[in-house]
Amino acid sequence: MLFHSVQFLAFLAATFGLYWSVARWRWARLSVLLVASIVFYAAWSPFPLLLFGAYAAVNTLAGRVLTRLARVPRAPLPPGVPQREVTVQPPLPPGRVRARKLVLAAAITLHLAGLCTFKYLDLFLRTGKQLLGWAGAAVVPHESLGLLLPVGLSFVAFQAISYVVDVYRGQVDGTHSYPKQLLHVLFFPHLVAGPIVRANDLLERFDRTPQLSRDEGGRGLFRIALGVGKKLLVADVLSVGLVDRVFTDPSAFTSAECALAVVAYTLQLYFDFSAYSDIAIGAAALFGFPFPENFHKPYHARNLFEFWNRWHVSLSTWLRDYLYIPLGGNRTTKLKVLRNLMVVMMLGGLWHGADWRFALWGTIHGVLLCATRVWWWWRGKPKESGLVGTVLGIAATFTLVCLSRIVFRAPDVEHAGALVKQLALGTWGLANVQGLVWGALAVAVAGYTLPRAVFDGAQTVFARMPVPVRAVAVVAFGLLLRQVASFEVQPYIYFQF
Repeated sequence: MLFHSVQFLAFLAATFGLYWSVARWRWARLSVLLVASIVFYAAWSPFPLLLFGAYAAVNTLAGRVLTRLARVPRAPLPPGVPQREVTVQPPLPPGRVRARKLVLAAAITLHLAGLCTFKYLDLFLRTGKQLLGWAGAAVVPHESLGLLLPVGLSFVAFQAISYVVDVYRGQVDGTHSYPKQLLHVLFFPHLVAGPIVRANDLLERFDRTPQLSRDEGGRGLFRIALGVGKKLLVADVLSVGLVDRVFTDPSAFTSAECALAVVAYTLQLYFDFSAYSDIAIGAAALFGFPFPENFHKPYHARNLFEFWNRWHVSLSTWLRDYLYIPLGGNRTTKLKVLRNLMVVMMLGGLWHGADWRFALWGTIHGVLLCATRVWWWWRGKPKESGLVGTVLGIAATFTLVCLSRIVFRAPDVEHAGALVKQLALGTWGLANVQGLVWGALAVAVAGYTLPRAVFDGAQTVFARMPVPVRAVAVVAFGLLLRQVASFEVQPYIYFQF
C-alpha cells in the first residue's frame, strides 16, 4: 500500500474518520490505530508482524525490568521524623547496575539478532564461503536461504533499540503496556521507511487526548499533497526517464548523459525520500502526532559534517546518540575520534542494505569525514567563509555526494566501475534525455532552491481556505498528477532498506 496510491489515501481517510469518532476514549482510539497499522502492513505480507510483535514483547519486558531495577529501596525513617521528599537519588547497588547492563545488552542483542537474521544472514554466509574459497578450501556454492526480508525492518529495529536505551538512561518511562509498545513499533505513518521516531515523540503521547484544529488539519493535508507531488512529478519521472536506464547500461550513453544521470539520481533520492517523509509527517499530524522534520536543505551543506546534520536527520541523530557518542564521540583521543567516524559510517552504510557496496559507500563517506576532521585540526575549522567560500563549499560537497552515490545506486560494483569509466571518456551529447526529464529536472531545481518561507506561506494559505475550496484544489491537483504520471507507479527507494 504505497503512500501515493489511491488505496492508501482511501485507507487514510477511513482511518481518520473512525479515529476521531472515538478519540475521547483512549482505548478505542489506540485500538483503531493499532488495527489500522496491522491492516496497512498486512496488505504487503502478514508474516513479518510476528517478528515485530516479538520486538514489542522484548521492549515491554526489558522496559519493566529496567525500571524495577532502577528503584532503590530506601531505609525507613526513624520514628517521629516526618516523611519528606528525597531530592537526591541514592546510587544503585553494584549488583543492580550489572543486572541493568545485562538486561540492556540482552534486549539489544535480540533486536540485532532479528535484523541480522532476516537481512544479513545470506550476505554473511555468502561472504564466508567466498573467503574460504579464496583460501583454497573446498566449499559448496552458496544458495540463498530464501528468508523473507520484512519491509521496514531496519527502521523498526533501530527504533526498538532506541527505546530500551532511553529507558536504561532514565529518559523514558519503561512501564508501557504491550499494546502501546506494539503500536509504537507498527504506527503506520513511519512503519515502512521512517522517520525513526523516538519514544518521547510518540509513545509518551498515547495517553494524551489528541487535538486537531482546522489549521493543523489543513497543514497535514498540504504536506501529504506536497509529498505525492514530489514523488510523482519529480522522483518517478527522473527514475524511469533517465536514472534507471543509465545505471543499467552505462556504455549505451555518453559521458554527459551519465553525469546528468548521477546528478538526477541525487535529486531523485532526495525528492523520493523527502516525499515519503512529507506524507508520513502529514498523516501523523492528522491524528494529532507531530513528527520531527527529516530533511533540512541537505544540498545547501558546505561540508560533509553539515550534510549529515541535514540529511535523513532521524537516522543521523540516531547514529550519533546511540553509536557515535557511546563509542566516545569527540571526547577522546584524535585517533579514536577517526575510528569512531569510520565505524559509524561503515555500519550506517551497511544499514542501508545487505550488500557490501553499501558498506563501501559508507566507508567513502567515513574517509572523507576523517579527512575533513584532520584538515580542521591542522588549519582550524572555518568560521565565516563568505559568499565565495560558501558557494565553493556547497559545490564541492554536492559533487562529493553525487560521486559517492554511484556505488550506492549501481546494481553492483562492476556497474559502478563501468559508469565511472564512461564518465572518464569525456564524450558529449544529450540526445537520450527526453523533454519530460528536462521538465522534471527544472521542477526539482526550482522546488529545492525555493526558500522554506515560500512553502510555509503556501501551507498557511491552503490551511485557511474554506473546506469546499480546499477540496476542489486537492481534486484538481490529483487530476494533474494523473495526467503527468502516465508510467507505472514506482516504489519508494527506502523501502528496500
